[in-house]
Amino acid sequence: MKKTIQSAALLAMLILVSLLHSCKEDPPPAPANNAYLTLKTHMMTNNLDLPALLAGWVVDPFGATATPPGIVDDATSTIPGYTIYDIRSAADFAANHIKNAKNVVLKDVITTTETLGLAKDAKILVVCLTGQTAGQAVMALRLLGWKNAQVLKWGMAGWNATYQGPWVSNSGFVTPANGDLAVGSANWVTSAAPATGSFAEPTFTSTSTDGAAILKERVQAVLNAGFSTADGAAVLATPANYTIANYWSAADYTTLGHFAGAYNVPVISLAGDLNKGFDPSKETLIYCWTGQTSSVASFWLNVLGYKTKGIGFGANRMIYSAIKAANKTIYKGPKAWTVTQ
Repeated sequence: MKKTIQSAALLAMLILVSLLHSCKEDPPPAPANNAYLTLKTHMMTNNLDLPALLAGWVVDPFGATATPPGIVDDATSTIPGYTIYDIRSAADFAANHIKNAKNVVLKDVITTTETLGLAKDAKILVVCLTGQTAGQAVMALRLLGWKNAQVLKWGMAGWNATYQGPWVSNSGFVTPANGDLAVGSANWVTSAAPATGSFAEPTFTSTSTDGAAILKERVQAVLNAGFSTADGAAVLATPANYTIANYWSAADYTTLGHFAGAYNVPVISLAGDLNKGFDPSKETLIYCWTGQTSSVASFWLNVLGYKTKGIGFGANRMIYSAIKAANKTIYKGPKAWTVTQ
């Protein structure tokens, strides 16, 4: 009996040692694949930093002369030399659109361009209603190599008076009060900018380890998420409830004022790690003069894994009269080119 007990005890000990040894030999869990680092390297190597992508990204329907570059045919209301994407709803497109434009859903701008077989140097003009949503499409195209994609400034509201309604309601173009919501508000201030923080960069995974493939995957994911903006009036009422980035020069930030507590971010860039001023764990609202540049910048940041959106109509809704007096960018009405059915 005693021998049996000893044998059982020895067997139990051997089993325990075996289990402990097996656990010790188990390999450690594989580290998470942070595809962000691969994506960042790819973008820096291929000149896809934001400042580079913002070169020549917008076409002004007014232009510098009586016949703006690329917009020379008032009689037929077409824009020679461009493939035109109109990303408004099918119903709005059917009612009226620029001649020869193609109605394209925002999320389909890349697949449509690939299906059409457009060369990487093709001139693509993206049109929406106000010029803000189009920025998302143009940044998507530029990130994936269509370097000559451009936004029609002000969208259809810059093309024909029929479509100026949103800008009339959200700027001082007709009624100054509509564009001067921040005038006299205690939440619009001229104080110095708070110091920006320095945050860890985003982390996300991908099934791919190739930078180009990860970029395409991320671009499509942001397109699929759709476009939305923050309501400037709500932000003005309680700016402390938001993380806000003012996308102006330091001089304009203090001279023309800003949302109380807004950070001043004159340049958004991977170079110099300037992107680290954005906290990837929080949604950040970005605003510019009109909401158009911020839509381009927010898309770029979201591809990198940040959570950002623009403030609709930018400062044109907050201090239109002041920025007009300072000769900054304001909505100045439609060019009165015609449209076609």
